[in-house]
Amino acid sequence: MRIILIHPNYHSGGAEIAGKWSPAWVAYLAGYLKAGGFSNIRFIDAMTDNLTEDELRAELAADTPDIVGTTAITPSIYKAERVLQIAKEAHPDVVTVLGGIHGTFMYQQILHEAPWIDAVARGEGEAVLLNVIRAVDHGEWPGARGQVAGIAYSEGSKVIATQAEPPIRDVDSIVADWSILDWEKYIYVPLGVRVATPNMARGCPFTCSFCSQWKFWRDYRVRKPKLVVDEIETLVREHKVGFFILADEEPTINQKAFIAFCEELAARNLPVLWGINTRVTDVLRDESLLPLYRKAGLVHISLGTEAVAQLNLDLFNKETTVSQNKKAIQLLQKHGIVAEAQFIVGLENETKETLEQTYQMVRDWKPDMANWSMFTPWPFSDLYRELGDKVEVFDFEKYNFVTPIMKPNAMDRGELLDGVMHNYRRFYMNKALFGYPWVRDPLRRRYLLGCLKAFLKSAFERKFYDLGKAGYWGPQSKKKVNFHFDESRRLTRGPEDEATAEWKSAPKRKQEASPTAAAAAAMRACGGGTEQMEDQAPIRP
Repeated sequence: MRIILIHPNYHSGGAEIAGKWSPAWVAYLAGYLKAGGFSNIRFIDAMTDNLTEDELRAELAADTPDIVGTTAITPSIYKAERVLQIAKEAHPDVVTVLGGIHGTFMYQQILHEAPWIDAVARGEGEAVLLNVIRAVDHGEWPGARGQVAGIAYSEGSKVIATQAEPPIRDVDSIVADWSILDWEKYIYVPLGVRVATPNMARGCPFTCSFCSQWKFWRDYRVRKPKLVVDEIETLVREHKVGFFILADEEPTINQKAFIAFCEELAARNLPVLWGINTRVTDVLRDESLLPLYRKAGLVHISLGTEAVAQLNLDLFNKETTVSQNKKAIQLLQKHGIVAEAQFIVGLENETKETLEQTYQMVRDWKPDMANWSMFTPWPFSDLYRELGDKVEVFDFEKYNFVTPIMKPNAMDRGELLDGVMHNYRRFYMNKALFGYPWVRDPLRRRYLLGCLKAFLKSAFERKFYDLGKAGYWGPQSKKKVNFHFDESRRLTRGPEDEATAEWKSAPKRKQEASPTAAAAAAMRACGGGTEQMEDQAPIRP
């Protein structure tokens, strides 16, 4: 049984400006499949190698796979569909499988627009892909595919979803095979070292309306901290990794497990630094533990501070206050940890004044780094349903945090982009001249100057925020910006109707996590919820 896994070649100038990220999904899948008895696996990283369609076709033509699989976050879905179409063209009898969060919820639309896909894996991929491979290996495909748990497929004009595959209860049974990656390719620009993206937990116990983690993973499960550190030691010793990001939504949620993880890392004294995303409240809760976290190598924390006004925080039950955000940043800096403040911009009531407010807030808080991301309403989230006809763009390739999907009432999309770039220019110019070179802590100084290097590199290459593709060259070009939306794209109603039915049947606490339409219209920033579990690069320099 010959298996080829492919990472689609999608770029947007977002998190990738920090470097070339090692795709964790393939390592965990490969490890699970090998444990299940299928070890003939090849990986093609079309994104990192920037393969053209002809180059990918040549790679596939040189092989004889039985199964070709790929994954997709929402903005990479069309590239992923094309990957499997090329595979089918090269090998008409190959079984093509698509996984990932977008396919999990949008499988009806995908199977209608990409009929060459034989199966969409819904939810957690390891067990589902193993189900498909076993069916093919036993000669039961496609005849008995209706008995394969966790997939969706087409049968004529009808789309069929089989019974769900239960979440893997023992997440420690999933042992990643990181050797499947060519590690010389994956470099974190700020430090010039190899970078990995392991995880300690799957899922999230929160049910935010703008997010989909709790829907995708279904259950929140935490690995044994010692085993996670074992994995990291393997990455450091065998693959020379010098930096990693825990790809969890919020790894500090389970305080006991996170403390044990840090204690184990500190005890082994591995030559590796790392970063995480987390909540402001967790930083305040763990004030006395921050020295331990820093001793364990934690050097960068990205905080979902988001809102300009306390009103916005309250609407989304972020359980933080503006003053708490500022205090959390100060605590991190006090203990030698780089503090990044994240802001979500671009909802319908965004104005030049609200953009300026975010900048003035940053000036007041004095974080080491700041990141402004465009509001991106996932088509399978509860909030998407609430926004209704306010969503005008259905070209999912642009759902990438750097393209304005929502059009503010008081400004056009070019003006919004220009306002965000104005904030970036002012913030990092100030840091370059008066901040980073004068940081006393040598490690923090080196790290921050490295982050500045990554920003400048992507800016000069016109890759940052996809500025080159959009044709943005500064304020003088804001009226000429073209985001190249594919206006022929439309949203299939089936998945949306299904999501609505799921929401209506959900427990009351999950229903209440979705704001009313009025709240959605009033709020300006949501924060926190992303597809980072697939992107595997939540922290941006």
